[in-house]
Amino acid sequence: MPVALYVAAILDHPAIAADDFGQDADTPSHRPTLVRLLKWLSDTAYDADDECAAIGERHFGKEFLEEYGQMRAFRDLRPAFFSAVGPSLRHENTDVRDAALVAAMPLAEHPVLTAHRVEPVGHARRLLATSTDRYNRDRVLDAMKAWGHDTGGLENADDIAAREHYARLKAERDSWWAADGTDGYSEAPPF
Repeated sequence: MPVALYVAAILDHPAIAADDFGQDADTPSHRPTLVRLLKWLSDTAYDADDECAAIGERHFGKEFLEEYGQMRAFRDLRPAFFSAVGPSLRHENTDVRDAALVAAMPLAEHPVLTAHRVEPVGHARRLLATSTDRYNRDRVLDAMKAWGHDTGGLENADDIAAREHYARLKAERDSWWAADGTDGYSEAPPF
């Protein structure tokens, strides 16, 4: 939790903003520090999003969040994290705006932020119209669907193929779990 609070606090620090977005632009591995920090915060936010909390409760009971204090604390602080990420949604660099959007979506699941979902949805429509990044597209489409938006007109053929692929993987995993993880064996493997 302290690391996430620190990252959120330095997003607008001049040293982070001074990262040269043009330096080594031809080198694919160059990612501005701000993009990397937003990506880290995004990954952390998705590890504590509503879907992860629901999965935890399904597997470990309703007291899951009470027992997993770090996740609960992060979830409680989502409005503060959202406030820190929000200004980057309007950054001049597309990579920063996209990273901020992907971070903002799970943060905006917090009930007090329902009214603040309008701006991320507008950015999501832009991202879906211009980006081919599979990770970003999946995250944005999932969030929009969870918020009740019709994404049919925003999906492309690759999105549909990915959704069908994920559905097949989920069905296989669910089938495996239904067989108590033994994959059809009469008893669990000895390892």
